[in-house]
Amino acid sequence: MIFRVFCRASSTYHHFYGRGIIRLLSSSSSQTKIWDPTISLELNHQTLILLEKCSSRYHFKQILAQMMRAGLIGQTFPMSRLLLFSAVTHSENSDMAILLFHHYTPYPNLFIYNTMISALSLEKSWSFSLYNSMLNSGTFPDKHTLLYLLQASQYVSEVKQVHGHAVVTGFFSYGYLKNSLIKLYLGKGSRRLAHQVFCKMSTRDVVAFNIMIVGHAKEGFCSEAIKLFHEMVSLDLEPDEFTMLGLLVACGLLRDSQLGKSVHAWIERRKISCSTNLILGNALLDMYVKCQELDTALRIFKSLLAKDIVSWNTIIAGCAKAGELELGFSFFNEMPRKDIVSWNSIIAGFSQKGDHKMVMKLFNSMFVENVRPNNISMVCLVSSAAEIGALDHGRCIHGLVVRMKMEVDAFLGSALIDMYCKCGSVERAFLVFQRLKNKDVTVWTAMITGYAFHGYGSRTLDLFSDMQRFVMPNDVTLVAVLTACSHCGLVDEGLDLFYCMKGKFGIEPGVEHYGCLVDLLGRSGRLAEAKDVIERMPMKPSRSIWGAILSACRARRNMELAEIALKELLKLEPEKEGGYVLLSNIYAACEKWNQSDTIRGVMDSKGVKKTAGCSSVIVDGLVHNFTAADSRHPRWLDIFSILHSLNSEMKPDADLPSDLPILLDPF
Repeated sequence: MIFRVFCRASSTYHHFYGRGIIRLLSSSSSQTKIWDPTISLELNHQTLILLEKCSSRYHFKQILAQMMRAGLIGQTFPMSRLLLFSAVTHSENSDMAILLFHHYTPYPNLFIYNTMISALSLEKSWSFSLYNSMLNSGTFPDKHTLLYLLQASQYVSEVKQVHGHAVVTGFFSYGYLKNSLIKLYLGKGSRRLAHQVFCKMSTRDVVAFNIMIVGHAKEGFCSEAIKLFHEMVSLDLEPDEFTMLGLLVACGLLRDSQLGKSVHAWIERRKISCSTNLILGNALLDMYVKCQELDTALRIFKSLLAKDIVSWNTIIAGCAKAGELELGFSFFNEMPRKDIVSWNSIIAGFSQKGDHKMVMKLFNSMFVENVRPNNISMVCLVSSAAEIGALDHGRCIHGLVVRMKMEVDAFLGSALIDMYCKCGSVERAFLVFQRLKNKDVTVWTAMITGYAFHGYGSRTLDLFSDMQRFVMPNDVTLVAVLTACSHCGLVDEGLDLFYCMKGKFGIEPGVEHYGCLVDLLGRSGRLAEAKDVIERMPMKPSRSIWGAILSACRARRNMELAEIALKELLKLEPEKEGGYVLLSNIYAACEKWNQSDTIRGVMDSKGVKKTAGCSSVIVDGLVHNFTAADSRHPRWLDIFSILHSLNSEMKPDADLPSDLPILLDPF
């Protein structure tokens, strides 16, 4: 009676597979001789011979009518052929298979039950209900029954029940069933159970090791996959192409090009041709792309005798990530067939480059070719608009998302929030935030970051407090809140948050958090404390930390600490002009003109040049860039005239606070 644990269906499904209607049929034809396949399995009837040759639904219906007239309907063997044809061989007729099984199969045997369980494996609950009906009828399962049930299993609990039945029925010793259990446990995130099945195997063959290695690699447990490989080799088992496939996946995720090259060398030594083995060739290509070995990836790609869409998409994505957009675009144009992944890869590449015009051009071309964009496409477009501050473009893309009735998930929602915040429309960002049904930590962090960089300190802290009732903040969230405290002068709140990070949230302060703390103390004039924090940091200060000290020194005209900060900053980035300019401005603010000139001389001698300031304005959908002192601009005279007018309308220096630093740009 242990099989009754599989009684999962509702009363509706139980009635569906009950034999009530069938009993009426069988009682009315009780005098008919049953065709038992254990006695006769010969296709010696003309109608059954026709069924074996049938290839269309129309002909199937005709044959079915003939079988009814000949009195074959309802008999076990003819019904098994009908059900196999309609449920498995031509699965588009599965609706008819269900009707035939329900109404005209009074005595289903194991073969018929297995056929129907296999065919209905996509309808998960139906398979288990049918299995329960089979057990109730007294029909004993075999190993194939359990394998079909594993195919229908959605949850670990269902896999465990099938596992239990395999043990009880004695089929657990069947190797293929064990391997299927391991694969399913790994795929559903239950590594512990997969490992238990693996360890209990009396003989672990190459197939079992391959399933474990590939399964661990695909789920991101790459170190465990490599350990399994070493264990496999220690047992004198010879790895094959599938072993190498798992190792290549692991190397790609680990970004370990050295190990990847070792695997590649193993493949070459055994004369396994990656040019003809497309799966292995694509895995090699993907590994080198992820390890940023684009030149090697290109050689692999060119050596492939046959390329599928995965090959093309992988090399395009690799070129885009490496910044080789021209090469990636040429591959994109050469593709014999493009799918949504192809379009998204090339659009994402131009989006990262900041070429918004090209992004929109590609997006329009995608529509022309009747390729429907997905959420990833929209994220690329929204991010591109955010980078150039194109609010109108961003709103148009958002409107398109609404018109296409696309589901705004956390990924797209956080991108929209970020775009609206970067374009200055914080209220619209908050509307998007409010309408999102499922808010994960990324969504909360995007909104908190938006408030922080717009100087809404109180709103940031209130939203951060609300967030803690639903999700746990991460290290990026805390950076955003500390930034808000720094920009808004909330010193005590910022210090409290920093010193409770480890105890309250379990997050060890990183260099970014220390940078926020130094900036917080520097902006509030507590330079001595900021310097003390830098000296006690458990890691080396980054350039942003020394840059924050320099900025604070400029505001407070602290030349002594500024010189120390510049010295440390130049150790980290001697070719950057930012530190020199800041120190020059500090000297100028203190009217130490000789020292300011000396800094300029040092910059000239080292070949360090100040990058000209640049701003942009979007008018009628076109982006206009303006560079400081760019006399080559076609409308330079108009720009100069407007700037002169604006300058004359500004308040005179006498009306400005006396402690405002004098920022000079001597370059």
